[in-house]
Amino acid sequence: MTAVRVVLADDQPLVRAGLRVLMADAPDIDVVGEAGTGAEAVRLARDVRPDVVVMDIRMPGMDGIEATRLIKEGGGSVRVLVLTTFDDDEYVYGALRAGASGFLVKDMALEDILAAIRVVAAGDGLIAPSVTRRLIAEFAARPEQPGPPPEPCAVKGAVEDAVEGVTDREREVLTLVGRGLSNAEVAAQLHITVATVKAHVARLFTKLGARDRVQLVIIAYEAGLVAPPR
Repeated sequence: MTAVRVVLADDQPLVRAGLRVLMADAPDIDVVGEAGTGAEAVRLARDVRPDVVVMDIRMPGMDGIEATRLIKEGGGSVRVLVLTTFDDDEYVYGALRAGASGFLVKDMALEDILAAIRVVAAGDGLIAPSVTRRLIAEFAARPEQPGPPPEPCAVKGAVEDAVEGVTDREREVLTLVGRGLSNAEVAAQLHITVATVKAHVARLFTKLGARDRVQLVIIAYEAGLVAPPR
């Protein structure tokens, strides 16, 4: 089994040390570098070519959003998993647009962080349910901006029109994914197999032009399939 190569990017040495100790016990995860700033994270992503960069958002100098954007613009298969306190972070949505493949909060169980690294490394996206709720609430609260709206992903035409091209079952899957449910939870909710859910999600990626699961959440909200929490 090839180990997942990880770079830890956080300006707090204690946080990096704690994550490094945690990952030392995981035989399938290998920490290949550490960064205390966004600029260092970008350099390591270029030089070391890890599978996943675990990225804090608030760091001195270049923040995690800009670092994520530069890493993704650099091409390659490096994926970014944001690990943030979130409650006081106003820039989480910006990280999604910059290309982050997942969001976790720092008070999650350590085992869940390891699982998320594996999921992101495998090419999927993952958002903690609490982050999904906050993401939707934050997005819903944003005022309308004049001029053309920003595009969260490469969807041809309006999001609503694109969603009209999916089947009823795919729409159900998209709605549940937008609520932050995992494949297993979607399968249980719809009484289908996990393999079937994965097939539906793969087709949604193609039909909607979404890069990963994170963008499906954005599309589900913008299409009105997921309502913001009251």
